[in-house]
Amino acid sequence: MAKKKTFILFLALCLVLTGVSLAQIPARAVTGGALTNDSIKQKESQIKEAEQEKNKYKNSVTDLEKVKKQLENAKSDLTVYVRELDANLASIQANIADLKEQISVKEEQIRVTSEELDKAIEIEENQYASMLVRIRLLYEQDEYYIVESIVNAGSFKEMLNRADYMERIMNYDKNLFEEYKATREYVALCKETLEAEKAALDEAKATVEAEEASLQALIIQKNNDIKAYQNDINNKDAAIREYEAMIKQQDEEIKALEAAIAEEKRALLAANGSVITYDGGVFKFPLAKYTRVSDDYGMRIHPTLGVQQFHNGVDFAAPYGTAIYAAYDGKVVAADYSSSMGNYVMIDHGSGLYTIYMHASSLNVSKGDVVVKGETIAAVGSTGRSTGNHLHFSVRLNGSYVTPWNYLSE
Repeated sequence: MAKKKTFILFLALCLVLTGVSLAQIPARAVTGGALTNDSIKQKESQIKEAEQEKNKYKNSVTDLEKVKKQLENAKSDLTVYVRELDANLASIQANIADLKEQISVKEEQIRVTSEELDKAIEIEENQYASMLVRIRLLYEQDEYYIVESIVNAGSFKEMLNRADYMERIMNYDKNLFEEYKATREYVALCKETLEAEKAALDEAKATVEAEEASLQALIIQKNNDIKAYQNDINNKDAAIREYEAMIKQQDEEIKALEAAIAEEKRALLAANGSVITYDGGVFKFPLAKYTRVSDDYGMRIHPTLGVQQFHNGVDFAAPYGTAIYAAYDGKVVAADYSSSMGNYVMIDHGSGLYTIYMHASSLNVSKGDVVVKGETIAAVGSTGRSTGNHLHFSVRLNGSYVTPWNYLSE
């Protein structure tokens, strides 16, 4: 009897400490499920992982000043400088892409943890209500109920059965309280896990913002350095010769690609294969959006060198990251990087017709891919010999550059 009264007082005291009186005890309640030690250990592990992730994000920010110092030695050779700076830009871009992917994963983890917390709170409330019911029943029973129930048994065997039954009831009540305590601990850990995961998410987002700022800072520095180099009177003659050599190199790269494609087509025809042919359709405008034509096709005065030069394409100024579309159906014959063209794509449309897309920040296709009109193949950037975010769009027909305006349609 003393054991029963002690246990009732123990349960009641626990409830009183939470602010509930016996008068508030409901007549009935629903029992919730139980949680294991493994669940609690799993949450403790998640909290540690979230804290480690938060520290990892803090340490993954690019040291912009260190990068700038490393680039200083390359400024004397503009080609080397551009190549090294573009490599740093690519590294930062890759880090941003990886962080954004991790942010998506972390947001999903937060969603799952929130659902686990809601479920755990529901279990806690059900277990709490069940304990209230048990205490109410025990409180309302006469204190001699257990003794009378056992003594009034019809036989010794029934008396033993009743005694065993009463002991099981008391053990059930004790286990019910232990489960409730475990659930409360689990709820607290879920809340702590949620806060840790949110803190890691905030750190990841802050790191992305810092990396994007570093990316833009390097692009601005690159644009200014190229302009300063080309505007320097002492470098003017050298810059003009270098520019002409760069254009010549571009032409040689493009012609080499065209020659290789022509050889492949001859081999296909010899094997009774089929080749791509241009059907005369109108090109799709190659950008998702643009601000203006910053440099048109044809003869022009170079903006920084001040000499007349032939411009073999149209430059469309557009925000960094703007989608670049395939102007027409075709096959990707090049998706690569060069110090002059930067990240570029070249597409064979058949019948000797090619389109070229230069200075991209990133490429979405690879050599050999078959693309359709309007498919995203790259994103606008300022890689290679470029002084601002734009797409340099060229069209070649039978080995010569032609005006893109003959094919374009917005």
